[in-house]
Amino acid sequence: MSNQLHGRGPVLVGVDGSESAADAVRWAATEAAARGTGLRLVSVFTPLPARHLHDMGLSAAYDQQVRATTAETLDTAVELAGHTAPEVVTEAEVVTGYPAPVLVEESAHAALTVVGSRGLGGFSGLLIGSVAVALAARGQSPVVVVRGDHSEWAGGDRPVVVGIDGSPTSEKAVAAAFEEATLRSAPLVAVHSWLDVVLQPAGTMLNRDAVQAEEQSVLAERLAGWEQDFPDVELRRTVVEDRPARALITASESAQLVVVGTRGRGGVAGLLLGSVSHALLHHAQCPVLVVSPEQ
Repeated sequence: MSNQLHGRGPVLVGVDGSESAADAVRWAATEAAARGTGLRLVSVFTPLPARHLHDMGLSAAYDQQVRATTAETLDTAVELAGHTAPEVVTEAEVVTGYPAPVLVEESAHAALTVVGSRGLGGFSGLLIGSVAVALAARGQSPVVVVRGDHSEWAGGDRPVVVGIDGSPTSEKAVAAAFEEATLRSAPLVAVHSWLDVVLQPAGTMLNRDAVQAEEQSVLAERLAGWEQDFPDVELRRTVVEDRPARALITASESAQLVVVGTRGRGGVAGLLLGSVSHALLHHAQCPVLVVSPEQ
């Protein structure tokens, strides 16, 4: 086991001028300062095909106007980052393309990739944007989707929360969670839920006390090595009889960060994002860090 912080390179942020993206910039600038690394802000400019404007020379004028607006949005984000963490070296670039593919490609060179939960293109009523979901599923670095009320999760003594189920992605998530707790000098709450399926009528015969005790022992075993590697982290174990997603969403209400793997042991083969991580991206009350086994 290693206690090295996530990879080197800058903290990458996707910027689009939304309030959600502004929260992402604040979070990322603070994170870059804690890591002692740089910050890279990227805003994506997507040209509109000439056929949509019946050409007549309008496409060039449209592109020029939108590119200028995108650059202004990026300048505003740079100012916000400087105000949040003036000691952090910040670079910014307007990149031509489509947001999700651009950010996935950019994430290969980042220590961490950060986006807001919803961008300007989101439909009213949606809880999470398509770019955030795509990046969480396909990002080449750990991805943070910033959710919740900034005034509540910023700073303070709130813990880092991690979901544990014993899968390979769970192990990666545990490593990241210990590292994040170390960075923040924060307690770490390890949540293990043993109610993966709805109990059938026979479940009424289940000895819940015995199951609870057994699962607590399992959790202690899975965390023993990590406690040795990170002796300064205050570790709190929580074993609950609940669905994993619901247990972690509840825990997020009092957390500053929730850490999960892309897919747990119940994941369906071929899916890049499991039901638990997907549910957290939609309903968590604080930022969510998603880690895949390949990162």
